[in-house]
Amino acid sequence: MLTLYQALMLILDVIWFVMIAHILMSWLINFQVLNLRQPLVWQIWNGLNRLLEPIYAPIRNILPNTGGLDLAPLVVFVIIIILQRALANNAGWFLG
Repeated sequence: MLTLYQALMLILDVIWFVMIAHILMSWLINFQVLNLRQPLVWQIWNGLNRLLEPIYAPIRNILPNTGGLDLAPLVVFVIIIILQRALANNAGWFLG
């Protein structure tokens, strides 16, 4: 069961870091530091969007429209933190 606990924590950590990379890249694109016409930048951006859109889309449907401000990543961060803390607080259950 310890392996299950570690796998769940690893998955949450990977999602966390992919989201950080996506947010940083979106800022760099918006401030014109990165250009989507570059093939490598486009491939990375497209890949990150494909990974995260299935997570963000249901949350965007629930949240009210805030114009240009996307709050879905913030909500996902809060959910990840809650899940990590819930797993850590119940780690004894995984150990048996």
